[in-house]
Amino acid sequence: MEPAQDARFLATLVQRGHLPLEMARALDPELRAGAALDELLVRTAGWSKESVARARRTEAGAAPEIPGFDVLARIGSGGTSDVFEARDKKSGERVALKVLSPVAARNPSTLKSFVNEARRLAELAHPHIVKGRGLAKFSGFAPGAFVYFAVLELVEGTTLLERLDAGQRFEEEELLGIVGQVADALDYLHAQGVVHRDVKPGNLMLNVEGTLKLIDLGFAAGAGERSADGTASGTSAYLDPQRAQGGAAADLRGDVYSLGVTLFHLRVGRLPFDATDDHELLRQHVMQSLSSPEMKSRGVSPHLHYLIEKMMSKDPTLRFQSWTELRREVEETRDTLGKMRAMDSDPDAPVRKSPPRRRKF
Repeated sequence: MEPAQDARFLATLVQRGHLPLEMARALDPELRAGAALDELLVRTAGWSKESVARARRTEAGAAPEIPGFDVLARIGSGGTSDVFEARDKKSGERVALKVLSPVAARNPSTLKSFVNEARRLAELAHPHIVKGRGLAKFSGFAPGAFVYFAVLELVEGTTLLERLDAGQRFEEEELLGIVGQVADALDYLHAQGVVHRDVKPGNLMLNVEGTLKLIDLGFAAGAGERSADGTASGTSAYLDPQRAQGGAAADLRGDVYSLGVTLFHLRVGRLPFDATDDHELLRQHVMQSLSSPEMKSRGVSPHLHYLIEKMMSKDPTLRFQSWTELRREVEETRDTLGKMRAMDSDPDAPVRKSPPRRRKF
């Protein structure tokens, strides 16, 4: 192997978390002096020859070899894990494998969350929640290291965030159908004593049949549970004011707020609050009133405007207090919009009356 190629591969091993930076720095002088990286990894880092060969074959784990599966393609990446489409060698079934990065696996809190999510998904059974098939691990490249992965139902489709990024516009009746499906999933979770805490377009996928799937429970917690360190849990852009201040107990009304932000984002095409700094973004969720010229335009019906305002109330007691209550409102609103559309297309229909009640939250 050429010295320049070895140097690049050494950097890749560090970047992907398979080799500590201090170890790489210790190897660098010998590498510069002409030593072969593969020999240095065996002699100095304690790797086996098989581990070195596997690291080379898999491009330092970018194209992993996972026991029991044929890995077909990478289909997603996040801050702590990659997701691959794979085929189970025994059953022939196509599945998704969510693989925790080595860096994340060395963080006890992150590893615990990954394990808890995989186990929770394996216990749940709902048509709008991705089904978990189990958790496993296999030996990493470095001595004593393991790679953790979860086996999941393969959902063929795209996330709502991907659709937003592609410029898709969502009509109101379609959005209400989506919100109803999300509410069904979150109601089921609540019945199991679980609050999601990270409702957002990136965690909601529509499959090829148009069925919504909740695909990530990484921040989920038991109802009433608080973060051990008192910090906010979830994604800053979608946090309710209570969690934004840190230390709030897991509460379904926090998910109601996040779903309201999601609904706003999908309909308007931007977030209701935006800042380059997370602290400023959290401050806006706590202090700044919802204000949007798009919401007051003719592009958003008063019915949907009312729904979003109630879901995003700063005061949790003014939001929907249960998923049953929210679903009922969503169904009524969807039915009303359908009747209005039918009336607009019928020239002989009676004149439409004024819009429903409006209330500031």
